[in-house]
Amino acid sequence: MSPLRLAFALLLTASVLFAASPAVFPGKAWTVAARPEERGFSAEKIALAKDYAATIPTAAVMIVQDGVVAAQWGEVDRKFNTHSMRKSFLSALFGAPVRSGAIKLDATMAELGIDDVSGLSDEEKKATVRDCLKARSGVYHPALYESPGMKKLKPPRFSERAGTHWYYNNWDFNVAGTIYERATGRKIFEAIAEDIAKPIGMEDYSPADGKYERGPESMHAAYPFRVTARDLARFGLLMLHRGEWNGRRLIDAAWVEESTRYHSDATLYSSDGYGYMWWVARNHNKFPHLPGVELPEGSFSARGAGGHFVLIIPACGLVIVHRVNTDLPGRAVKDDEFGRLVKLILDARQT
Repeated sequence: MSPLRLAFALLLTASVLFAASPAVFPGKAWTVAARPEERGFSAEKIALAKDYAATIPTAAVMIVQDGVVAAQWGEVDRKFNTHSMRKSFLSALFGAPVRSGAIKLDATMAELGIDDVSGLSDEEKKATVRDCLKARSGVYHPALYESPGMKKLKPPRFSERAGTHWYYNNWDFNVAGTIYERATGRKIFEAIAEDIAKPIGMEDYSPADGKYERGPESMHAAYPFRVTARDLARFGLLMLHRGEWNGRRLIDAAWVEESTRYHSDATLYSSDGYGYMWWVARNHNKFPHLPGVELPEGSFSARGAGGHFVLIIPACGLVIVHRVNTDLPGRAVKDDEFGRLVKLILDARQT
């Protein structure tokens, strides 16, 4: 076959496949398959995943295949704390001001006038906006909303130069929130509503669901909010489609690609890779994306303390949301437990 005919044949094949599998987006409510088999899953094996989830403190699960709910259980309409999933929402918000030039990724803390309670050193002020998004600022000033585990792993102050060391650093993430609000003149929770929640039809989100966490340790607030599994699944579907929703471009595709690709090795946190406030799959790193399950490179996730996950697997057209009632003391699902659940879900796929 001539190169021209081959190219035409490939184009025709792609067109047919695209026509056979159009993108599906939920309307006012999610479309839920009557049976998992309708979306390519074994009902019997999904039952095994559900049975396993009943043995751990799972509060809700949603499995969205190509825009349709293949299976769900638990309190999918109950608002729980996002915890650190808040960071991935902020990462998505950054796309528009970065594209417009309102935020310059290589601007330094010194240029932006960023400081903190005990003062930043000249070296710390060399950290850029990009460094903060990557968790590579090297600024180990006390930060708000840090867990005991984060504090335990935190390097000593002034021990690393800006941009050279990855550490999952709430100072970086909180400062990113300060930078966003100063540059845009918008509050984070209102921006989520206007730029994400309303355009994608989130059923439950309100700016009133957010609360800034402030304290004497730092000038830069944390910004957690409460959200339902069914609204997180919409956000996951938006990211699965690289920022496009039902033909409308909401997040710059180049920004989605940049923010969800591998930038740093996340070995310090027993994971594989990190992007711009997203955890990203990186094959052949020391640790997997999740223990006990192999995920294709290109997968990425938002994660919150206690076992909150939005896992996006583009190679499978799949979004998995997992929630835990972390309002109750001691309730938590470990990474290896969620990894086992994901393995059971992927094993249920029939295609």
